[in-house]
Amino acid sequence: MTATLLRTAADLRARARTGRRAVVMTMGALHEGHATLIRAARKIAGPEGEVVVTVFVNPLQFGAGEDLDRYPRTLDADVELAGRSGADAVFAPSVDEVYPGGEPQVRISAGPMGERLEGAARPGHFDGMLTVVAKLLHLTRPDIALYGQKDAQQLALIRRMVSDLNFGVEIVGVPTVREEDGLALSSRNRYLSPAERRTALALSQALFAGRDRHAAQEALRARAREVPATRARAEALSAIGESRAAADAHAVATTAGGPAAVRAAARLVLDEAARLDPPLRLDYVALVDPSDFTEIGDDFTGEAVLAVAARVGSTRLIDNLPLTFGTFGDAS
Repeated sequence: MTATLLRTAADLRARARTGRRAVVMTMGALHEGHATLIRAARKIAGPEGEVVVTVFVNPLQFGAGEDLDRYPRTLDADVELAGRSGADAVFAPSVDEVYPGGEPQVRISAGPMGERLEGAARPGHFDGMLTVVAKLLHLTRPDIALYGQKDAQQLALIRRMVSDLNFGVEIVGVPTVREEDGLALSSRNRYLSPAERRTALALSQALFAGRDRHAAQEALRARAREVPATRARAEALSAIGESRAAADAHAVATTAGGPAAVRAAARLVLDEAARLDPPLRLDYVALVDPSDFTEIGDDFTGEAVLAVAARVGSTRLIDNLPLTFGTFGDAS
């Protein structure tokens, strides 16, 4: 299908609405990750609904020395990809259309969560992001808005804003799309030279190492629950050559530091990448509670996010993976 290009809020308001409107917000330079979001929006909106893709490079969320001027702008290609993926319209307003009085004096504050991780690395970024998201939600008036889970902290903050400020919209997160080699799709990947791209693979490799360590720990903990540490049971296991496995499982199950081990596994990969040519320069690796992006403790249970940010050459990249920490009783 062909997407209609709209440049003004008046043009968008003039469109007849039938069914539910699903919105996908982007800064353009669309790729397969965005296409996945648009296809998900099309499925949610249904044949009677409408999918609107916004394309707006928001100056408020770029700090001094960041890549606002060189951020890729490929509107013609964006409109084509959006249409192929199921969008009915692309709303691509100018800066003057979004901020008619210049930079707004009243902005959304991201609060304490917006000062952690990405917020600490990019002061003011999340205030600018939430301000434009709020404006675009008002301008597009969607029933549903979809965002990628690759920007996990952004997604968490948008959900919190919508909840705290009573926006009448459903927020849907869509899983990260990756290249075959594991690199998360990003509009900034096009900045990477071949050598830089090889180094950049360390971000996803670090996350996978943390995930694998976590999976191994969870498997051993599950094994420990099936192997009570009693003398009779130990003797029985020994008779069939399983005493070492039982001891290892029990040791893992009763030793604190599961999250610490996950962080350490990820950090080992990143430390090795720091010695590559070109090197990876780490901003942070963190294992956090997605409700507020604070670091989780050793006794944490529930959903968590393993997140990493780093620079390769002049390009800054982020990535994350969700992990679930289970509840375990006494294995003895």
